[in-house]
Amino acid sequence: MAQDSLIAALRGSAPYIHAHRGRTFVLVFGGEAARRGNFANLMYDIALLHSLGVRIVLVHGARPQIDDAIKAAGLTPQIVDNVRVTDDDALACVKSAVGALRMEIESLLSTGLASTPMAGARLRVTGGNLVTAKPMGVLHGVDHRHTGEVRRVDTQAIEQALQQGQLVLLSPVGYSPTGEIFNLFAENVAAEAAKALRADKLVFLHEDAELHVRHPDCPPQLQTDEAVALLSDNAALTADERAHLAAAVDVCRHGVRRTHLVSSAADGALLRELYTRDGAGTLISADSYDTLRQAGIEDAGSLMALIQPLQASGALVPRTPEQLELEIDRYAVMLRDGMIIACCALMPYPEQGTGELACVAVHPDYRHAGRAERLLAEIEKQARAAGLSRIFVLTTKATHWFVERGFLPAQVSDLPLARQQLYNFQRNSKVLIKTLA
Repeated sequence: MAQDSLIAALRGSAPYIHAHRGRTFVLVFGGEAARRGNFANLMYDIALLHSLGVRIVLVHGARPQIDDAIKAAGLTPQIVDNVRVTDDDALACVKSAVGALRMEIESLLSTGLASTPMAGARLRVTGGNLVTAKPMGVLHGVDHRHTGEVRRVDTQAIEQALQQGQLVLLSPVGYSPTGEIFNLFAENVAAEAAKALRADKLVFLHEDAELHVRHPDCPPQLQTDEAVALLSDNAALTADERAHLAAAVDVCRHGVRRTHLVSSAADGALLRELYTRDGAGTLISADSYDTLRQAGIEDAGSLMALIQPLQASGALVPRTPEQLELEIDRYAVMLRDGMIIACCALMPYPEQGTGELACVAVHPDYRHAGRAERLLAEIEKQARAAGLSRIFVLTTKATHWFVERGFLPAQVSDLPLARQQLYNFQRNSKVLIKTLA
């Protein structure tokens, strides 16, 4: 990476470093990730998160390792409806495989060689009997024996470890008050831990390509209701994708604001997802990733920076900073992680029962994703609330876009008299009017 690019990347990541410091993230990956050539890099990236002040609970799976151990013992893995039947012999293999993988993870997180990204990290990893489990029981006539479900997560012990600066590592096993050991789904352990801890984020590091790459109809940011709709409508989703989406919806409904689905196959994807504005994976959130609110005087500078290129190209009427500040309370702004990426304004003419939709602008990096439609819907909502029956717009470049959304061509004479007097015949803007239902 060139020096200038490195400096730009560090500066761009600074807001996320500040935002994530002191936050609790639960990260989970399957045993498949440990077989990849970039597994050490993934562990180093997780250690870097810890160094940047993130409180980490790390959950690992071990399904392929358990399968290998069962086959090495001359046994046949028993999987029913994607759930392992863990008999006594299989449980011995679970203990062996999970223990070996856990030690491998701990060894990577303990690396301190000067030639590695872990130099000077001095990371402490802790774990133990932090997950209480119960038997899954009989499902569809099949007794799953030592396969279990999470009953309780010891949040007090985990919080104490996190406060002491330790990384908490949870394996896919749990213990009962009677001393039994149960084989658990790593995803279930992670989801229950995230809910119990009221974590700020749950991150699934999955094996497939990114969800929005495999399924072009899936946007990279989803709200919970959109994720539910995707689960209902998209038959092409894999079993793992369905499980991750369903878990994301569940934890979001239980107080975890954001869940991320990130490919563990892509080197550095975790860092890109958490420390860049546009991420790398799929975000499922309890609220909208892009927030829409009324502008304040503190937004004037950012608004001017957004609209200046459009003013220079002639797409927007020139506005002075002073004019913008005087009219600032009429603007709605859309933000992504604190940066204004879109705006619009409603200039009311209450005597005529109409208002002007003005200064519609979307940052070039965020166009063609429905943001302008959302801004239009907000202005229509404001206009109705103000008792206006119509809105109008003057445009030189977006006539078709507005017509497709219910605006009809009109004449300058159809404008309020005060607006007619301000009409710039040199710009020769098209006049379009929409009647509000």
